[in-house]
Amino acid sequence: MNMPKSKIKTIQTEDLTIDYFQFGHGDKPLVLLPGLSVDSVMKYTDAVEEAYRVLEDEFTIYLFDRRKDLPDQYSVYDMARDTADAIRELGFDQVYLFGVSQGGMIAMDIAVKDPDMVRKLVLSSTSPCVDEVQYRIIGEWAGLAEAGDAEKLYLSFGEYVYSEDVYDQSKDLIIQAAGAVTDEDLRRFSIIAKGARGFSVLDDLDKITCPVFVIGAIDDRVLGAGASFLAAEKLRGSTDVDLYMYDGYGHAAFDFAPDYKERVLDFLIREM
Repeated sequence: MNMPKSKIKTIQTEDLTIDYFQFGHGDKPLVLLPGLSVDSVMKYTDAVEEAYRVLEDEFTIYLFDRRKDLPDQYSVYDMARDTADAIRELGFDQVYLFGVSQGGMIAMDIAVKDPDMVRKLVLSSTSPCVDEVQYRIIGEWAGLAEAGDAEKLYLSFGEYVYSEDVYDQSKDLIIQAAGAVTDEDLRRFSIIAKGARGFSVLDDLDKITCPVFVIGAIDDRVLGAGASFLAAEKLRGSTDVDLYMYDGYGHAAFDFAPDYKERVLDFLIREM
């Protein structure tokens, strides 16, 4: 699949090269940080824009990829540093921040280290720390990518991320998609996945002072429902926190729950 290059822009500095695309026409900047993906989310600009269309009137949305020139080791903390640098390079002192899965980890680290940068924070199907149980699944994916087994990787990814019904209905399409993955896609995925190992901001969540919406899934098989409850509990000591948990959509509730984007919009535009 060829990327729709006309929509993709690149931030390039002495230390960083990172792709992003923007859509929407609202007067407030919203940075969207995606989770793990075997191939780049930049390939799916049209689908992402359609999925988040409900936010377009209120926000101009900036979706960032991970940096292009990945080092062999690239932690979530490194991803957060690079993302914050990219946000500043666009000229923003403060943004609304919406992080999904590993993107939520990145978002938390940004909000911990630079609280003034974040006006409001949405944490979607994510965790404030990655314990060994959570990393066992992510590490399995990284190992399959390193072994070059795209089909097993895609099937395992789909089994854990999607609900059982969606996975069963999509299995043929998942296998078909695996056939288009390149060796470079697999290399990048392995590095980015391994970057989650040992991540934790548990002891620093009280540094986040902006309003936060924690939105997760009871049946999350990747990071577990407990991760969302833990984040909300820790954050309540320092800021206003909303918590909502879906059931029946799995880790990828952000893609499949029909009212998901409306709930996010309601939180982002609500006066606190």
